[in-house]
Amino acid sequence: MEMSGSVNADMCLPPGRSGGGNQAVTTREAFYNVFRFIFCSPLSLLLLFAIPGIGGSHWKLGPGYLFFSNFLAIVPLAKILGWSTEELAMASGDVVGGLLNATFGNAVEMMLSVFALREGLVDVVQGSLLGSILSNLLLVLGMCFLCGGIYNHTQKFNADGARSQSVLLLIAVLGMAIPSIASAASDAEGRDHSSSTLFISRGAAVVLGIVYCFYLLFQLKTHPEAFASSKEEGEDEEEEEAQLTVPVAVLVLLVSTLIVAVCSEGLVGSIEGVSESFGLPRNFIGIVLLPIVGNAAEHTTAITVAIKNKMDLAINVALGSSSQIALLVVPFTVLIGWAMSVPMDLDFGLTNTAILVLVVIIVGSITTDGESNWLEGMMLCAAYSLVMLTYWFL
Repeated sequence: MEMSGSVNADMCLPPGRSGGGNQAVTTREAFYNVFRFIFCSPLSLLLLFAIPGIGGSHWKLGPGYLFFSNFLAIVPLAKILGWSTEELAMASGDVVGGLLNATFGNAVEMMLSVFALREGLVDVVQGSLLGSILSNLLLVLGMCFLCGGIYNHTQKFNADGARSQSVLLLIAVLGMAIPSIASAASDAEGRDHSSSTLFISRGAAVVLGIVYCFYLLFQLKTHPEAFASSKEEGEDEEEEEAQLTVPVAVLVLLVSTLIVAVCSEGLVGSIEGVSESFGLPRNFIGIVLLPIVGNAAEHTTAITVAIKNKMDLAINVALGSSSQIALLVVPFTVLIGWAMSVPMDLDFGLTNTAILVLVVIIVGSITTDGESNWLEGMMLCAAYSLVMLTYWFL
């Protein structure tokens, strides 16, 4: 009985090995870690919404129920998906691990984009991509600076890595801005620009995808020190141990990906009905609501590590996620749209493009000195509030 009480008390400790040493985790321990990770987190209660989210269409539930059920269910699923990806990456080495993190780390955004393109919702896809970048740069980074600054006064991080991320974002923004500028110029001259804008967008997508490949090579092989944590921060970090075996990690990854795909399809299919029933602008749904789904787990992680004064990790989560979306997910959606014969282009419009350029410049200027405080975080959060206000009334 005492043994049983001890096991129950330890059941909801952070997932990992209960014993010491460097022995490989067993299959039984791996499944036990999966159980603890899923069922010992309050966030996992949201998994219950997957039931009406998946079966709602057969039960004739309204679009509002379908949208918000799938919306809430995807949040913990994204966390499980990210955890299994990290576990698989630990056993795969830096290069393969980086590719896995890049691909499955943005799996939710990619699946939402594919289903939205299939429905012909090009504006929603553009909005969700733009919103993901803006929320990471302003809301996530701002909350990291704000919460971390309250607990730690002034915080330092690797300025070289932050500058590299900022330059990458500027290049990505250039690729996303050129089609919008070309479209505006054609409108001013009274010429049809649909085919030329689409051609430019597809060319820009290929270039951005190539840039991302070289970015991975730079980050993982040739200049990893540019993204490394500071010495003090590195000394505080404990060596991570694998919590899952490779087969169990693959199983969890496949199952969570399948459920996310079903919920994503239901979420996207209910957007039109929600927009009409609740009067929510589609711009607001795409730019503000959908990014919350795919980035909720990352947001929580970034803020938590910032409070612990691990700012290099927080910066990599916030800026790195934006770089991945701009250089990987954006080209992916354009090329997938091309394969599906859907005219997905990078003509975001001059307003969206101007906001994106201004945000990247603001973030670059704030992060260039390698230091942060709570006031800078408050200013970034205020900027995000202005952006949300704009898209509610735009």
